[in-house]
Amino acid sequence: MSHIAVIDVGKTNAKLALVDSATLAEVAVLTRPNTVLAGPPYPHFDLEGHWAFFVEALREFHASHGVDAISITTHGASAVLLDAEGDLACAMLDYEHTGPDDLSAEYDAIRPEFAETGSPRLSMGLNLGAQLHWLLETQDGLRDRLAQVVTYPQYWGFRLTGALATDVTSLGCHTDLWNPFSQEFSPLVEVLGLSEKMAPAMRSDAILGHVRADLAEQIGFSKPVPVTCGIHDSNASLYPYLEQEAPFAVVSTGTWVVAMAIGAKARPLDQTRDVLVNTNALGQAVPSARFMGGREYELMRPEGYEITAEDRAEVLAGIMLLPAVEPTSGPFQHRQMQWIGGAPQSGMRLLALSWYLALMTKVCLDLAGAEGPVIIEGPFARNGDYLDMLAALTPEGVKVATSLTGTSVGAAMLAAESRPPQLSDHIAGKLDVLRVYGARWYAAVLHAIQSEQ
Repeated sequence: MSHIAVIDVGKTNAKLALVDSATLAEVAVLTRPNTVLAGPPYPHFDLEGHWAFFVEALREFHASHGVDAISITTHGASAVLLDAEGDLACAMLDYEHTGPDDLSAEYDAIRPEFAETGSPRLSMGLNLGAQLHWLLETQDGLRDRLAQVVTYPQYWGFRLTGALATDVTSLGCHTDLWNPFSQEFSPLVEVLGLSEKMAPAMRSDAILGHVRADLAEQIGFSKPVPVTCGIHDSNASLYPYLEQEAPFAVVSTGTWVVAMAIGAKARPLDQTRDVLVNTNALGQAVPSARFMGGREYELMRPEGYEITAEDRAEVLAGIMLLPAVEPTSGPFQHRQMQWIGGAPQSGMRLLALSWYLALMTKVCLDLAGAEGPVIIEGPFARNGDYLDMLAALTPEGVKVATSLTGTSVGAAMLAAESRPPQLSDHIAGKLDVLRVYGARWYAAVLHAIQSEQ
């Protein structure tokens, strides 16, 4: 097997990546924005637009390189509701829609406890169970139309193969629908009346089926092309490292920054701070914590600036960004960001932002109980200042992959026998100076919290 096409849908962009199974390199990538359609009936994802894009991209990749298998990874907190003909029973709700908040009291009365599901209570539709509850209660006739619920990666698998499934990583992503400790559906599924309508749960590396004949002809496939079940995107970043010696942690960076602790000692988890228990691709419970670091970076970064020595001196002298830039999630929810030492511009702003993101990541790692070295995946692995600050605060060290990795490569590894990516230690200088800055940042955050109480 040489080339694996990966359908990779993040909250910001959708892409098709072609991964060489021998080198784990992306040899071709096509993207389109994951634009949310305003409605009616409510904000929803452009599934048909994505599908047309994926089919054309598959045809193009197969013509130029050949496609031997297809794997799928998507953002979490999402499912697609199908009718008996396999069409949409309703539009796929955007999890950032506030509609489910209107029924918070009713939903809170039926959702299982954190100790049973590892799912914290989240706002909007970030708990998939809350989405389903809201849809069933507000969309006329939906309960009668609904035949199957599939989690989001498996919707694309269904379009490709005709086979129905859910996967354990998507179910185990703060849905309230899954018990990550026993690896079975939670009682909420029955309470919602969905026991006979949830598609079967499968491991991410299972073969869902092969591309159906009519679609294979349209794309140009001349032989059967297998499709894996699929995986939640943060778990795709984790998957390549599951054979590493524990304990260790993986930080998946993108729109969401998710810190996942592997092999750490059991400890109490604070569900009020966006801490949860995920399920990895092997069906194991993984304590995790997260914040919308990629979203925060895009909101705050200055355009086109280099960081100078003078910028570093000014920021070290006392310029700090305190949480939270995106206050609806993460460990410091409902607190508004503030600048200490004035709101900077140019390179000073970029440096202070990079250090803020690293410090927030360290908070998440601590909340998840992470031990051992920390592996950074995704875009932040290319941010040297982010890595420097995190390395200064992580005695066991920070590692990055020496080759291009991320969600697409992790998903591709579901379909190929591949060696784990090689890691290199990130060597940072001036650690003492960065530790002092970090200690001052933590003290400033604590002071801000106390002053609000």
